Amino acid sequence: MLVRSRTRPLAPALLSAALLTAGCAGQQDAGSGPENPSSSATPHGYVEGAAEAAEQQSRLLLGDPGTGDTRVLDLITGKVHDTARRAGVTELTTDGRFGYFHGADGTHVLDSGAWMVDHGDHVHYYRAKIQEVGELPGGPGTGIRSDAGATAVTAADGKADVHSRADLEKGTLGTPARLPGTYAGPVVPYAEHLIALTRDGDAPAKVAVLDRSGKRVAAPESECEDPRGDAVTRRGVVLGCADGALLVREDDGTFTAEKIAYGEDVPKKERAAQFRHRPDSSTLTAAAGGNAVWVLDVTKRAWTRVDTGPVVAANTAGEGSPLLVLETDGALHGYDMSTGKETAVTEPLLTDVPEAATGEAPAPVIEVDRSRAYLNDPAGRRVYEIDYNDALRVARTFDLDLRPSLMVETGR
Repeated sequence: MLVRSRTRPLAPALLSAALLTAGCAGQQDAGSGPENPSSSATPHGYVEGAAEAAEQQSRLLLGDPGTGDTRVLDLITGKVHDTARRAGVTELTTDGRFGYFHGADGTHVLDSGAWMVDHGDHVHYYRAKIQEVGELPGGPGTGIRSDAGATAVTAADGKADVHSRADLEKGTLGTPARLPGTYAGPVVPYAEHLIALTRDGDAPAKVAVLDRSGKRVAAPESECEDPRGDAVTRRGVVLGCADGALLVREDDGTFTAEKIAYGEDVPKKERAAQFRHRPDSSTLTAAAGGNAVWVLDVTKRAWTRVDTGPVVAANTAGEGSPLLVLETDGALHGYDMSTGKETAVTEPLLTDVPEAATGEAPAPVIEVDRSRAYLNDPAGRRVYEIDYNDALRVARTFDLDLRPSLMVETGR
């Protein structure tokens, strides 16, 4: 593996770490003293078996469906770690720490050993050893969604199980709780509850708020025809529907569902069906047919359609950052989300995408964090690190010994 042009900025991370440490120290001091003599033995933010770091500990999980080879690329050290071969894997997803390798007969769970814990006013970053966790039942179409306490696994037939997150963190699947009934989309853990879509016959789906055992505790007024796509943002859970999206929010124990409509009739092939965004961002992207991208600003409750070239993949870091679009010409294009104007394009071309464009192989993806974007190039056996705030400059290139057709980022 060859790493070229390593230019990762450290000053902002060190400054952030200093502020984070000061904030944590204040919390720790508040609980110390004669009445809490053990507080100094267990520092605030301590996680057994993990090392706390001053900056984001990003890692890329990679998979080659052709050979079954998998790897973990540590973006801090530049080292590549071999992981178990997984034959028949067709999809790779993540919840920010665990990678889920979806195959025909089940889903393998890999602990990437990189994650973050958001305490609201500050964030903790951790790194630990990479470890295999186990095999979940459920083949193609299995949806896995997580929060700090639970991981919900929804099969293609709508049946759902909930695993304790603490079990996964210990390297075991544990014994899941089976939720009653079936659901019209992935069950999403949120605000110490579960957000689910239920359907009565051919009627539009409706939102149900469940406790962690599956008991319905709220049913905010809602309708969602043809649900497809979901995302968790700081503003709530977004559920894609035929006429736009539903935003499910919790405020002081009360759950509401608000429709964010397209405002126009949108053909089925041009609806947002799969959302991509930076974790914790409230700006979502989705393909709008073959030659445009939807941008959903959850804060403003507004959809914007950006006309582009033929779309292979899209993503954005959020407000103030460009919309990133990989097009069939093999270049990464940057667009101003408010005006739709193209602002930058990579030269030379980064990847060969004709196979992905015709559906014969998994399409490349764009992963985005707070300072960088990552683009996989399966044909070239490499991953590019892009500085999206510097005219899409290629900051680093990682050459690999497999075709990284599947890629997700953890540690964010």
